[in-house]
Amino acid sequence: MVAGPGLIVMVADNDAGAISTYTESGARFGTSLLWLMVLLLPVTYFIQEMVARLGIATGEGLASIIYERFGVWWGRFCLLDLLAVNFLTLVTEFAAVALVAKQLGYSPSVAVPMAAIGLILLVGTGSYRRWERMTLLLCGLNLAWLWLAGVVRPDWGSAAFDSMVPTVPPGGLTGDLVFLVVAIVGTTIAPWQLFFQQSCVADKRLRFADLKAARLDTAIGAVAISIFAACMMLIGDAMFRGGLRYDDPAQMASALEPLIGRFGRLALLLLILNSAVLGATAISLSSAWAWGEVMGWKNTLQARLTEAPGFYSAYAVCTAAAAGLTLIPGAPLQEIILWVQVLAGIMLPAAVVLLQLLLNDREMLGARFVNRRWNNVVNWSVIALLFGLSFVLAVRALLPAGASSSSLLY
Repeated sequence: MVAGPGLIVMVADNDAGAISTYTESGARFGTSLLWLMVLLLPVTYFIQEMVARLGIATGEGLASIIYERFGVWWGRFCLLDLLAVNFLTLVTEFAAVALVAKQLGYSPSVAVPMAAIGLILLVGTGSYRRWERMTLLLCGLNLAWLWLAGVVRPDWGSAAFDSMVPTVPPGGLTGDLVFLVVAIVGTTIAPWQLFFQQSCVADKRLRFADLKAARLDTAIGAVAISIFAACMMLIGDAMFRGGLRYDDPAQMASALEPLIGRFGRLALLLLILNSAVLGATAISLSSAWAWGEVMGWKNTLQARLTEAPGFYSAYAVCTAAAAGLTLIPGAPLQEIILWVQVLAGIMLPAAVVLLQLLLNDREMLGARFVNRRWNNVVNWSVIALLFGLSFVLAVRALLPAGASSSSLLY
């Protein structure tokens, strides 16, 4: 009964942008960055466990709590940042739908609006449980990544070694490597995840007795996201080993057809489409929940359309606007996909700092839910690392050489 928020938020984070980033990592550097996914597994769990704990303790979403505890200025800053990054991320999801449609021989002008309509219908059932079950079914389809990773026949010995031993790829610590590392961090731990899971926990009305099960749900999700991401890197590594070139993940599926066969190509394209749909519904809900909390609207998936018009309208507007932007002729879809992940990585530290401060508010949470000392040591270390990566990326972006390496297309 408790399973859902933690697993959904993690698996949905392996969206179109994540596929693009992880496969590009494998295509550029082979398996040499697999250790990063092992490192990010506990980091992802610790951060998401905090929002699950905060949601259970307060029964509120993160946006409303930031407004209450830090004031209107910080509340608006976080909300506007969230909405901006979420909207750009939504564009990447529909960009993936358009790219997959082209590879399957369908017109993006038909496929993208159909996907948008389907996403709006998915949440408009008036039942949280019904939405959750359908979304968990989509999450289960991600198990096919395990099969695809085996089909490309990776060097399992090298993959195991690179997973356990941190190494710098041949060529050293280049600007492109730093850019891609920040993109990986930004797509593995995205700001929308914090707002989504806490609002999801609040909407599901989990209580104090559910804390242990919610932690297990989050831990399973953290393991799942790391395993699926590693599979994507292994698929990208097949491109690296074969010297193959591609412009986007959908085109990569066609480039790999001699290795994975026609069925494998179709499976990979459908997995990309499934990931885009999962990411889009979670990100749109993250924005709608946050906006509804701040506006004081009724914002729950348990309500019918007529009972929460503002909440459902916010979801529909975000979805429709992002789909429309994707259809602009000549839009640089792959560049948008990758840069959005980097932008999320840059903006993540501020959101995590506020979350960390909230979890140390003993007056609000009490002794049971407040952070322990070891929590604070781990979390502040993670925050310092994120700020360091963001600073390095900002410095690189200001250098004249930075512009030449901003596009990582194949």
